[in-house]
Amino acid sequence: MLKATLRSFLAHKGRLLLSALAVILSVAFVAGSLIFSDTVSRTFDRLFASTAADVTVTPRETLDETVPSGQTLTLPASLADRLARVQGVAAARAEVDVEGLTVADENRESVGPTTGAPTIGTAWNPTERSPVELTSGHAPEGDSQVLIDADTADSKDVRIGDRLTVIGQEGSLPVEVVGIATFTTTNPGAALVFFDPATAQTKLLGDSKAATGISVDAAEGVSDTELKRRVADALGTDTGAYELRTADEQAESDVEQLGGFLDIIKYVMLGFAGIAVLVGVFLIVNTFSMLIAQRTRELGLLRALGADRRQVRRSVLTEALLLGLVGSTAGLAAGVGLAVGLIELMGLMGMNIRTTEMVIGWGTPVTAYGVGLGVTFVAAYLPARRASGVSPMAALADAEIAEIGRPLRLRAVLGSVVGAAGAAALVGCAVSSRTSSAASLLGLGVLLTLVATVIAGPLLVRPVIRVLGGAFPALFGSIGRMSQRNALRNPRRTGATAAALMVGLALVGGMSVASASMTESFDQQIDKTLGADFVVQNSNFVPFPREITDRIRDTEGAGLVVRSQFTTIAVRLPDGDRVKTTAAGYEPELDQVANITYAQGDSAAALADGRLAMDKDFAEDHGVRVGSTLPVEFRGGRLAELTVGALTDQESAEGFGAQGGIYFGLGTLEKYAPGGQDAAVYVNAASGTSADDLRAVLEETLDPYPQVQVRDIADYKQLVHDQIAVLLYLVYALLGLAIVIAVLGVVNTLALSVVERTREIGLLRAIGLARRQLRRMIRLESVVIAVFGAVLGLALGLVWGVCTQQVLALQGMTALAIPWGTIVAVVIGSAVVGIVAALLPALRASRMNVLAAIAHE
Repeated sequence: MLKATLRSFLAHKGRLLLSALAVILSVAFVAGSLIFSDTVSRTFDRLFASTAADVTVTPRETLDETVPSGQTLTLPASLADRLARVQGVAAARAEVDVEGLTVADENRESVGPTTGAPTIGTAWNPTERSPVELTSGHAPEGDSQVLIDADTADSKDVRIGDRLTVIGQEGSLPVEVVGIATFTTTNPGAALVFFDPATAQTKLLGDSKAATGISVDAAEGVSDTELKRRVADALGTDTGAYELRTADEQAESDVEQLGGFLDIIKYVMLGFAGIAVLVGVFLIVNTFSMLIAQRTRELGLLRALGADRRQVRRSVLTEALLLGLVGSTAGLAAGVGLAVGLIELMGLMGMNIRTTEMVIGWGTPVTAYGVGLGVTFVAAYLPARRASGVSPMAALADAEIAEIGRPLRLRAVLGSVVGAAGAAALVGCAVSSRTSSAASLLGLGVLLTLVATVIAGPLLVRPVIRVLGGAFPALFGSIGRMSQRNALRNPRRTGATAAALMVGLALVGGMSVASASMTESFDQQIDKTLGADFVVQNSNFVPFPREITDRIRDTEGAGLVVRSQFTTIAVRLPDGDRVKTTAAGYEPELDQVANITYAQGDSAAALADGRLAMDKDFAEDHGVRVGSTLPVEFRGGRLAELTVGALTDQESAEGFGAQGGIYFGLGTLEKYAPGGQDAAVYVNAASGTSADDLRAVLEETLDPYPQVQVRDIADYKQLVHDQIAVLLYLVYALLGLAIVIAVLGVVNTLALSVVERTREIGLLRAIGLARRQLRRMIRLESVVIAVFGAVLGLALGLVWGVCTQQVLALQGMTALAIPWGTIVAVVIGSAVVGIVAALLPALRASRMNVLAAIAHE
């Protein structure tokens, strides 16, 4: 049996290759994501471990920022002198590290990274642990000299002697590049600008007595843990205001901050792997089902010669495992190549990781082979059971097409039960009033309806394809009629082939409806609430210094100018909940640039000193009413007792802002969270100045500041659209992968179908069917199968999308939008996919020798 199995596997290696590609793709994404994330993690572990001081002292972060505020927490620089006198301390240095800078060249173009990585201003304090070394020029001296890192200098063509402008929270600072510092370790992708320590304090922090941290080096023989204890003892009662970390703890903290970025890449790639696995299962099931159907006589002969059911089933599963082994091996190699490609891509984005440091842990090949072998085994199990049921008498009969004519009652019952459960879950999602419950029911409903559609797909083949191919006889005559009947011949096969495409298109349909609804909801909300002529803000929502706001106020033609800032707060509510959220601060003229609907109170009450506004639904959920006094914690540990002055009724506070929709006066914010920068400035044209004229003058005024843009309502909408489009691009990438595998599935099905119908094709050719007509027949069959999968997928996706919108509506996104253009384009694209998938099988069928085909068994 083993010899027979190996011969059978090698005899069909060409047919199994397409199925192996599905395994290769899924394993490649799994292996590539694991190798890449392990490599980056290991690289940064070494970077942070090698550069961290023995003990680091920083201001205690009671609240991690949910959005950038521009606020930099500081501590007294004199603390370094105090700690330097502690026994066991070899040295203590005041450090200055400020993110969110903008550096512009003489052409007023940004010199910073374009990948979202920060531009960091820091004090030049070189030590043995510094991640950079001075490789040309000299150290900065005074407040007009800086060093710049070599990677930024190379990518932005900056040289020693160039004049730059550094724009920080204290305003603009013209500087000259006097040296280049080269990374001795991995460059994390940020741009670094080095000042002398005194300049860093005065020009970046605005305080010559402040620092962002203290680095403490241990004397010989003193462990980091012991040094941390001694530093804590020296700080005494002040310890609670500071965060003390050993080198290992600091490295771990830095890695955690980087972890979010790595997790995004890892989970995106695992998402691709999941789609590849799911779609690949259909392809493998179909391939083995067809191969077993074509080998009915062969399996029957084995049974007649004494092979029992278990041996036949084991033989088919062994073929599947061989397929999985080959696919997993090739997929693992492809995964290594994919990881190399990702590392090179990170290099183009400024994160220089060496491929020679690639990490392939033992878990990667184990996972890769587990996925590859598991997928093929599971997918081939049902066909293997079917093969074991072949009767020995089948060896004496003509080869039969398995499952033709077999009743679909079990599928009908099972599909109906699962579908009813899925529909009930989706209905529950639509009527639920709690976001968490609605989201859980949505996930359950999506899973069950997908399974139900896959199970019941063959039941839908005949009614749907009769409609989709109904025009074929009129358009293409007998060729069209035969292609339609070929697609109807085996509903199980057609359903399984179309299911591969259906999964991807269902995902795209659902996400397209959700994103279109989000876009429409944002558009409606912007039209409803934004009353300013222009909004000035950063392209990536990073705040900007007050200097820019002052320049806006001084612009000719600018009338009312209203500032806004964001900060992270934690609110203790009457029901006992502690909610961490983002709050906004506005100037008193808010009503003149925004349209806010209040359930109780008004903007004057909301923005008064010591007051705040809150969304009415959030307030009701937590027992808050106008006049309630709430404990509010700001960054840096500052505490305040703020009174609820107004409740808003925007119907969108949760979806378009942060949880609770909390805001207060800018005076209140600056009192408890000083040092923040403006997140957006709203500008109205002065009387007698047109909006177009003001825009031209504003853009000229802000030309020296490349980080900010002037936007009107249309621009603001486009900004939101672009943010949502990022999600769509990911979905479309998943669609592309699903289509690739679906095309392989259609090609495989048609290729095996051509082999299966060799004698039939020979007879058709013998009675006058031309090669061109034969190719057209196979192409039409492929098109109708592909469009069938598209119709099922889009119908399912539309239902998912509508239910997703109902969940979003609980967060204030109440508009429902169906992207009909996208749906029509997808259907047309599916027909094109069908044509492409049929090219090779149709060409092969048309080249058959007629007599050899008629004699084929």
